[in-house]
Amino acid sequence: MIEVEHLSKSFKVKKRDAGVGAALKSLINPQYTTVEALHDISFNIDEGEIVGYIGPNGAGKSTTIKIISGILVPDSGKCNILGHTPWKSRVNHVKNIGVVFGQRSQLWWDVPVMDSYNLLKDIYKITHKDFRNTLELLTDTLDLSTLLSMPVRQLSLGQRMRCEIAASLLHNPKILFLDEPTIGLDAVSKIAVRNFIKTINKEKKVTVILTTHDMNDIETLAERIILIGKGKILLDGTLTELKNRFATHKTVTVDFAENNAPISIEGTTILSRSDERISLSVALDKIKVSEVISRLSKQFEIIDVTVNSRPIEEIIVDLYKEYQI
Repeated sequence: MIEVEHLSKSFKVKKRDAGVGAALKSLINPQYTTVEALHDISFNIDEGEIVGYIGPNGAGKSTTIKIISGILVPDSGKCNILGHTPWKSRVNHVKNIGVVFGQRSQLWWDVPVMDSYNLLKDIYKITHKDFRNTLELLTDTLDLSTLLSMPVRQLSLGQRMRCEIAASLLHNPKILFLDEPTIGLDAVSKIAVRNFIKTINKEKKVTVILTTHDMNDIETLAERIILIGKGKILLDGTLTELKNRFATHKTVTVDFAENNAPISIEGTTILSRSDERISLSVALDKIKVSEVISRLSKQFEIIDVTVNSRPIEEIIVDLYKEYQI
């Protein structure tokens, strides 16, 4: 569905020192430096996938999204999306895609949300029947009924993002590009947006490319991740593979009847201990969690057990360190 081959993109950036003198000098003799945003990146994405496209700030994520959505033209490389080259067949290409940029709006600020939707209906030449059916579905699933008559400027950030996502889906696109869709949202709004993305992916087979710094978004939605750093693709694999590679420890917390007997289990490290609770770090390459719990149950009268995996944020930090990005 999405085929990206050897894309490269660089930008010329004007540079100068601080101060009035430097500013005057730059007007007479401007100096530029070249920033390579993308360097020879390639990947394929199949229909119905949800892919987390991750990396630190300045890695090239948004540049990639802008190229494959047809906003930017690359310096070199190829991109085929449903038979179209995005920057060459923009009119036909945009009929198949929806784009949401978390920090930019496609809705008109001073008019009711419904007016923006009606204008998008005309832009995309959506039939009245299709528009009505799609809007009804989006209104129900994103809870927009009370928002359609409100001017966009009066919406909260969470309300506006729900409206933005609906706007990007009015023409029933086959691909959805989401760039920081939950940025600044409260917990309730984030859950609503995530659930909706999962629903349209499952029921309509909408392919989703998600760029975000919120690793909970990635963990909740994405089955596959692509890591980009310094304009290069560094890793492409499943989230499970990533966890297995970096999640070398788990934390086991056990509540038990009061007991101060010493504990020593090879392959574990005591993180905290009291007469009624112990937390252990378990090295998964040395001992299984089930074996640790079994040994503890022989020594103590266990009341409760909690097993926690390593947070995905810590795994991603280790990944960044490994690739020095």
